[in-house]
Amino acid sequence: MNDEQDMRRLRDDLVRADYLVDGVLAAIGEAGQRALARNHSVAAERALAGREDALATLIRLFVLQEWQPAAAVSRALDAAALVRLGVLAPERGGFRAVVDIRPYADETDGTAGWVVSDHTATLDTRPAAPAPDHVLGLSPASQTLAQITPRRRVGRALDLGTGSGIQSLHLARHAGHVVATDINPRALELAGWTFALNDVAIDQRLGSLYEPVAGESFDLIATNPPFVISPGGGPRLTYRETDYPADGFMRAVVQGAPLAPGGSLHVVGNWAHTAGTPWEESVTAWVPPGCDAYVLQREVLDVYEYTEVWLADAGLAGRPGYRETYDRWLAYFDGLGIEAIGMGWITMVASGSPRPRVVAEHWPHPVNQLVADDLMAHVAALDLTSWSTKRVLAANWYLAPGTMQETTGVPGEPDPAHVVLRRTDGLQRAIEVDPGLGGVLGACDGELPLGVIIDAVADLAGVDRAGLAAEILPEFRRLVATTWLTPGNAGAAA
Repeated sequence: MNDEQDMRRLRDDLVRADYLVDGVLAAIGEAGQRALARNHSVAAERALAGREDALATLIRLFVLQEWQPAAAVSRALDAAALVRLGVLAPERGGFRAVVDIRPYADETDGTAGWVVSDHTATLDTRPAAPAPDHVLGLSPASQTLAQITPRRRVGRALDLGTGSGIQSLHLARHAGHVVATDINPRALELAGWTFALNDVAIDQRLGSLYEPVAGESFDLIATNPPFVISPGGGPRLTYRETDYPADGFMRAVVQGAPLAPGGSLHVVGNWAHTAGTPWEESVTAWVPPGCDAYVLQREVLDVYEYTEVWLADAGLAGRPGYRETYDRWLAYFDGLGIEAIGMGWITMVASGSPRPRVVAEHWPHPVNQLVADDLMAHVAALDLTSWSTKRVLAANWYLAPGTMQETTGVPGEPDPAHVVLRRTDGLQRAIEVDPGLGGVLGACDGELPLGVIIDAVADLAGVDRAGLAAEILPEFRRLVATTWLTPGNAGAAA
């Protein structure tokens, strides 16, 4: 058989064994699932004790990284074909999996299948370090990128730094043509297996940054680039580090994005907090003319925690030379004036703005998984914030769907002490409102212009119309900027 036939046979074998997300989770149980998330296999091993069926064999091979006897593997898979492909390696009368084949599913857009990557190097605290060309599998960052990327229909999409290919599986569902690039040849090889297993056609190209797509443009670019800020002088992990100083690679990703008019870029990454410069000022400077952007910082780590996280990720914790490497990282940060590192998301749209309009915000709070549309709405709101007062008052506005009202107060009192409006979507924002603002927002259902609503609320409350408008409009504009309100018409001319 050829490689395509071998992959088709492998896919059939995986399905027949129920090697799918639900099947695996049912087999290893919730405790096994949580333990694997911590890089420990004992709970899953115990859950499979005594089982010799095909599903148990596949979990032991690919997820738990265990040797399996030839008879068990041959009952579940075409072992000879997978040895030829490089998926399995013979060992002591049995086989070991060379790669991790992991079931994947995302209910938000229906993506389901398998992702091929290298095995986790530090499962069960093994003293192993990933190879420089290690191909990372499913990770919190890749799952976050999938959540912040909108699923609108587009013509051309770019998966920049595809790794194991997970973003391309999502993009293939709503893009006419998907290009997946990576500087790591091994990543393209394993991503190719991911695409073959899932029967999707992806245009794969080798190269760094935007070199493989020079002269082309895209309606959507999704990327979790190698964003780790680290010194040179030692082995680099291609999936997380480059030769760019500090956060220079992140800057290059944003500044050079080849977006078609109206196209969007979606990035998960890091940026440096340097002495004397607000982080917002540094990151917003990356956005090129012709684009608008919303930058959301989700977390900030000091240089010590940041160093510890990434040295552990590289399998260096507890190994000889750990302290020397740690000190080298700190010296690098000191030399660049880096005091902390921000971690977050960038959503950028090719809006045609002659001068970039950018909002940067620190938001460490919980968010709804379906956050992509809200992030895009924050970019769109940048245009609304420039509307004149006349235009704002003339427009018919809609309060965000899913807004809930919460009231608190003393039992027996006729009026609540506090009224809070809370969003259930996106960033799940909440605001406290007074009777005047609450009455205006409650009437924003797209039926009447804002000016008419304010006049009606003023009449009901027995207050001056102009005074209420002057009081409400500044807060109303802030709510427009944070996507609480969208216009149902264009309003009067500015």
